[in-house]
Amino acid sequence: MNNLRQEFIAFSVETGVLKFGEFTTKAGRLSPYFFNAGLFHDGATLGQLAQFYAQTLLDSGVEFDMLFGPAYKGITLASSTAVALAGKGRNTSYAYNRKEAKDHGEGGTIVGAGLKGKVVIVDDVISAGTSVRESVTMIRAAGAEPAAVLIALDRMERSGKDDALSNGSAVQQVAREFGIPVISIANLDDLFTYLSGESGAELGQHKEAVAAYRTRYGV
Repeated sequence: MNNLRQEFIAFSVETGVLKFGEFTTKAGRLSPYFFNAGLFHDGATLGQLAQFYAQTLLDSGVEFDMLFGPAYKGITLASSTAVALAGKGRNTSYAYNRKEAKDHGEGGTIVGAGLKGKVVIVDDVISAGTSVRESVTMIRAAGAEPAAVLIALDRMERSGKDDALSNGSAVQQVAREFGIPVISIANLDDLFTYLSGESGAELGQHKEAVAAYRTRYGV
């Protein structure tokens, strides 16, 4: 698992999805790194990303029957992960939602397989947890059970703009609120390990900034 995590960090750096410098987060914090899963936008990188998602889910030991991708990024992530799982011998159905209900054809907001059994929500990151809450509501409304949330990177930092009022990270809050595990391919600790090792030597100048950020905002 540790090798997979380090491979994912290296892959994200090589593809330019994980960048270092100065970036302002949604919470208004100045972050020394930025992860943008939207940059996995060609067949080769999306296929490799799906392999990481699929293997991470299988390694987690979580029992599941199908995948769900919240619009919009989750749609591609869930569908490509289903393809990768099939390649590993686990043929799994998937579904996703529309932002607006369709009033013709099959109608409704859910596309793909019917929501049933134990459902894993697939997304890129958890910022405020809004898409997860909406997904859980849809899954439960269909009589299915949310089994876990699968994301690419856990930033492992306190949520909200007011640190004094923070109650853990967004990931921890989601896990606590819904009683389901949040599985990440990698997290901030893995990123720091990468920068501290031989593979990340060329980016070593960012190590202190990441360490300071983790000390200030980490959970």
